[in-house]
Amino acid sequence: MNAKQTVMVNEFTNGVLDPGEPMLGPVRDGGRIVVNTAAGCWGPMLTPELKGGHEVSKPVYVEGAEPGDAIVIRIESVRVTSDVTSSGNDHPIEGRANGDGFVAGVCPVCGMENPPTHIEGIGVDAIRCNKCGSPCSPFEFTKGYTIAFDEKKQIGVTLNQEAAEKVAADGRHYMQTPDGSIQNPVVTLAGHDMPGVAARLRPFIGQLGTTPKRPFPDSHNAGDFGAFLLGAPHAYGMTEEELKDKTDGHMDINKVREGAILLCPVKVPGGGVYVGDVHAQQGEGEIAGHTTDVSAVVVLQVQVLKGLGIDGPVLLPRLEDVPYLARPLTMEEKAIALREAEKWGQTGIEESAPVTVVGTGANLNLAIDNGLTRAADLFDMTVPEVMNRATITGAIEIGRAPGVVTVSLRVPAEKLKAKGLWGLAREQYGM
Repeated sequence: MNAKQTVMVNEFTNGVLDPGEPMLGPVRDGGRIVVNTAAGCWGPMLTPELKGGHEVSKPVYVEGAEPGDAIVIRIESVRVTSDVTSSGNDHPIEGRANGDGFVAGVCPVCGMENPPTHIEGIGVDAIRCNKCGSPCSPFEFTKGYTIAFDEKKQIGVTLNQEAAEKVAADGRHYMQTPDGSIQNPVVTLAGHDMPGVAARLRPFIGQLGTTPKRPFPDSHNAGDFGAFLLGAPHAYGMTEEELKDKTDGHMDINKVREGAILLCPVKVPGGGVYVGDVHAQQGEGEIAGHTTDVSAVVVLQVQVLKGLGIDGPVLLPRLEDVPYLARPLTMEEKAIALREAEKWGQTGIEESAPVTVVGTGANLNLAIDNGLTRAADLFDMTVPEVMNRATITGAIEIGRAPGVVTVSLRVPAEKLKAKGLWGLAREQYGM
């Protein structure tokens, strides 16, 4: 099949990223992928037919991408289409899952695994098994809210009970759920526990990456959620060694937004780029466990970088999202540094640019270790050197609790040139 300059995506997985399934495309190296995304966590969590906790787009084959390469993804635009959404803390409902409600929902009455469902009314009991008619949502809110956005998607305001119930009665409309999506809209729950809160929008992509080497429930394609698969009783249980086949596409890092450049590992032919779980806003860490999942239209430009050999994502954030100490030095700062170096008999200063390496693990300490090791491996440094550079020319920040972090540091130009990243860094930061 001839590769296309632009691939339009309005199809979704069943919640599993499976390298054995056909991909869409192919898209040309240098082409674009346009995705009408479905909302992420909560809607799929209320839809036990989905086997991954999310509902991400079908992966797209990128021309020329082979295992060991990387795919450079330029996030050209992220446009929220949902008018209203809902979120809150989750509580698993006993008896409605085989070990993991994100992956293996079960009807508590007829026992059907991953049962198709429909909606009757509003509230958590409105989500009912098609086979026997019993309520079968695997999750409910502990505290939940419904939030409506202004027409320009600048500000959201949380709704009272009456307004939330109005939205719940026509959830797919208010959430602008894509036609191909089967999820039950989260607004069906009519959360209304904190009305009148105003919050700025700053949309970003919670799921953006490439297809793992083995079938993974999509929300578990990361070191923290992936740990739940170790020895799990359902069909996607894994060993520690098998878990290494992940690509860490589920990051929930709020810097993965319009204007950022993300480099993703290629672990299967074609890479298999997928998108989902766009969020309207989120502070560092997604501390509530969930945030405002929305439908959105996302435009990505993709480019193959041969032989980079990364294990997980590498990010070049927008300049304003780069930690203060990691930002490129200004001309004035460089002049000051050069004068100080000359005062001590040194002839120059190091040329460098910021890079952010993503680390994941079962907890934040393990995620930090993973990020430091990945950075050291990528740039042929020791871990102590990375630690030093991240301390005085960077930062370690929480992407998602319990176990996603970003390790930012300024990397010497010669090391970036050796990896083919210097041009990207200069493009991103105007150097």
